[in-house]
Amino acid sequence: MPKLLLVEDNELNRDMLSRRLIRRGYEVLIAVDGAEGVALAQAHSPDLVLMDMTLPVMSGWDATRALKSEEKTSKIPVIALTALAMVGDREQALAAGCDDYDTKPVDLARLLEKIEALLTRKSSTAA
Repeated sequence: MPKLLLVEDNELNRDMLSRRLIRRGYEVLIAVDGAEGVALAQAHSPDLVLMDMTLPVMSGWDATRALKSEEKTSKIPVIALTALAMVGDREQALAAGCDDYDTKPVDLARLLEKIEALLTRKSSTAA
């Protein structure tokens, strides 16, 4: 069962998305701010991180940079989840080290496709 880390400060979004992912067979770890997300990623080595970009304590941008700068967590795929859908936001997320980008409100089918694509890519490069 793939282990996902959901870093989301909004309780409704966190609850809704984690329940839907668990029903799809994923193990879900939850962090409510960027600093906690980095700590959980370091401690539990999830298979993938779903990272809100606008977080308290440490932004998703900074948390992603921190994860990608450390050897232990640098290979963990990160999908930016954000309500920011302006021109250039996707590029900014990718520049911060995110492997993909998706907008809120979450389209679960589209997000699941991105998750599976990154997990497949990760397992094929690890083999």
